[in-house]
Amino acid sequence: MYKLILMIKDFFILCSGVDQNLIKDCANGEQNKYAGIGATIFFTALMATIASAYALYTVFDTIYTAIFFGIIWGLLIFNLDRFIVSTIKKRDSKRQEIVQVIPRLLLAMIIAVVISKPLELKIFEKEINQVLLTEKNQMTLDNKTQIAQQFTPEIEKINSEIASLKEEIATKENEVNSLYETYISEAEGRKGTKLIGKGPVYKEKREKHDAALKELNQLKTDTAEKIKAKEETVTNLVQQQKEYETKTQPIISNFDGLMARVNALNKLPWLPSFFIFLLFLAIETAPIFAKLISSKSEYDFKLENEESKIRTWIQQQVHQREAILQTDKDLNDKIYSDLKTEEELYNYKQKMARNLLKLQADSFYKNQQEIL
Repeated sequence: MYKLILMIKDFFILCSGVDQNLIKDCANGEQNKYAGIGATIFFTALMATIASAYALYTVFDTIYTAIFFGIIWGLLIFNLDRFIVSTIKKRDSKRQEIVQVIPRLLLAMIIAVVISKPLELKIFEKEINQVLLTEKNQMTLDNKTQIAQQFTPEIEKINSEIASLKEEIATKENEVNSLYETYISEAEGRKGTKLIGKGPVYKEKREKHDAALKELNQLKTDTAEKIKAKEETVTNLVQQQKEYETKTQPIISNFDGLMARVNALNKLPWLPSFFIFLLFLAIETAPIFAKLISSKSEYDFKLENEESKIRTWIQQQVHQREAILQTDKDLNDKIYSDLKTEEELYNYKQKMARNLLKLQADSFYKNQQEIL
């Protein structure tokens, strides 16, 4: 059990990003401090893995893909947190420490937002589903209204034409009925000549009625075919409208992706989400503030001592190379200065120069002869 505890402690110390060679020689309390910082980094990365896996599951609808990319995201957050904490070094001035912490705090805030938002989506999933349901219902109504606007004018136009045809028949029927009443009244002697019997006037009015009745029957026959064709057109348009509504409904039903859920979350009361964000912000920035408010400890002094050794050694190497370079320059200057006064070297260079001038003169003479 004790070995297991030591292994866990060593793992969390590794997560904190400290120098293993330096921390192992520090006191137990110093090791426990950095183990706590490493544990915070590890569990923050674990929460980031869970949050991103859920968020990606709402996008891909595939658990294995979501888990794979969730682990990648968690490792990325782990590396960022470890980098942030490991690069914070204790300074002699608190002002210098605050200056180096500010950009890391901004990065930690961004990470806290990225981690907390998917978890908020999961925590408030039921409330978000209710908001999405309301939005889907409204979208369904709006969708039907928009589709109806495409088909209704044509349907109303055809229905108006059908009504006009029926009204034309009704008008003709009224005309026939009026003619029927006219010739019956003439036969009964109630109107017209007021002579009872079927005289010439009766026959004339009866013929006029029969002609109108024949026109009415022909009109009904012709109009019935037109009305039937138009009613079939209306039926087809209504069917097309329903099919279009059925076709577009899955788009509305699937309106529950990541962006839709985030928008739905923003329509809920902001205070609970804000407190969750503060919680993750506190977790994310806890290691930073822990190093900021703590005084220089054993590990910090050892790290500063190691850095000082390396800095001094590098400065010595640079100074030595500069001294060698300067010495070499001085020696070269002295050597060439001494050579400048030697008679043997002067006579030799004079001889070489004389030979060179002779060769140049001979070559010029030959060129001139060739030209002539």
